[in-house]
Amino acid sequence: MLYPLSVWLHIVAAVVWIGGMAFFALVVVPVIRREEFRGAAPALIRITGVRFRSIGWLCIVLLVLTGVMNLAYQGTGWQNIWSGALWHGAQGTVLVFKLALVLIIVALSLLHDFIIGPRAATASAADASAPEAIRLSRWARELARLNLLLALMVVFFGVMLVRGSPW
Repeated sequence: MLYPLSVWLHIVAAVVWIGGMAFFALVVVPVIRREEFRGAAPALIRITGVRFRSIGWLCIVLLVLTGVMNLAYQGTGWQNIWSGALWHGAQGTVLVFKLALVLIIVALSLLHDFIIGPRAATASAADASAPEAIRLSRWARELARLNLLLALMVVFFGVMLVRGSPW
């Protein structure tokens, strides 16, 4: 009974996290770019971003924990990891790609959420038209887009793990 619950929680965490990123990119950002919201845009981005950051990190933690639990429920133990048996074959290759992307996503999320994003918010609040504010905002935007793309790739590799790899 715990394995289906773990898989369900893994999927829900992925949906909330990726759905939140997609909503932010496809709805929030285009709306605040409208002329009537330009003055409020920096504050809206900051407030929305800070609120989603806690949800996003909760989802990442749940994804990592349930991912480890799901491997354990499938019979993967430490001996499979340390011996290298887990990484062999098509499934092992897919898992390596998925886990590598997860590590990249976590690193980019840390950079975005705790360095670039806060700096962009501070600079934009001071003067959104300043070159530094524009540069930092662009970096934050591009990091967020890249993370969304990488997260969608992780979902693809997750599907391949469950349904079989074409390699």
